[in-house]
Amino acid sequence: MATTTLPTFHGFGLGLRVPHYDDVLATKQPLDFVEVISENFMVDGGRPLHMLEQVRASYPLALHGVSMNIGAVDGLDMDYLKQLRRLADRFDPLWVSDHVCWTAVDGIQAHDLLPLPYSDEALDVVSRNVRVAQDVLGRPLVLENPSTYLEFPGSMTEAAFLAALCARTGCYLLLDVNNIVVSATNHGRSIDEWLDHIPLDRVRQIHLAGHSQGRDLLVDTHDAPVPTSVWDLYQRFISRLGPVATMIERDDHIPPFAELLAELQVARDVAGIAAAA
Repeated sequence: MATTTLPTFHGFGLGLRVPHYDDVLATKQPLDFVEVISENFMVDGGRPLHMLEQVRASYPLALHGVSMNIGAVDGLDMDYLKQLRRLADRFDPLWVSDHVCWTAVDGIQAHDLLPLPYSDEALDVVSRNVRVAQDVLGRPLVLENPSTYLEFPGSMTEAAFLAALCARTGCYLLLDVNNIVVSATNHGRSIDEWLDHIPLDRVRQIHLAGHSQGRDLLVDTHDAPVPTSVWDLYQRFISRLGPVATMIERDDHIPPFAELLAELQVARDVAGIAAAA
């Protein structure tokens, strides 16, 4: 396909998880959009799709996948892509996103977002897969930077890799600010590498989340409030980006819905400060 332009969308949302289905459906909440995990709804029918239909009637929707396996050297799972296409065609999301990583080998899912070497060879593989996915889906992909815990020698920087990927394929970016903090801290990298080299015009969404301190590394756990380091970097990005869809993720130790709404208000406040600066 000739990659189409993906319009911008400005607003603040949450990653919708099971404990908060009732909150979102009971009354209209102060959310500009919600994001759901694509794989949870790639089914033929039943309660998940019925629930999602109700949500979609009230809120713009983003589909976020965790197992496209965009770094697969043996190519993408076409059945997966066709099923995702059916879901996207049914619910007309703002965009379809996934991660720049690999998740499976020989058809066996690792259920993790595993790191790629940021090399010319890997760029060739990922670019080919992105083009295939965009052709099958009939829409541009939005791709997220994962947290990483090791690096491969002789690689280009992650920001340079993503910039080249966008240039080759016309894809867009989902910046996970927490993941940038985690990866940069773990590898002793400068945050300014990201700020200075990522193609900001390709960014369509931002994720905010928390992390935990492991024995030697930061771990992307999504089980805690957004920390100061992530808020600070978010403000720096927003100062350069301007308004962009921003969302908070929480996947464990999920708090009451009101607490997430309060945290989302902090995101609005930080963005407001950045805009006024």
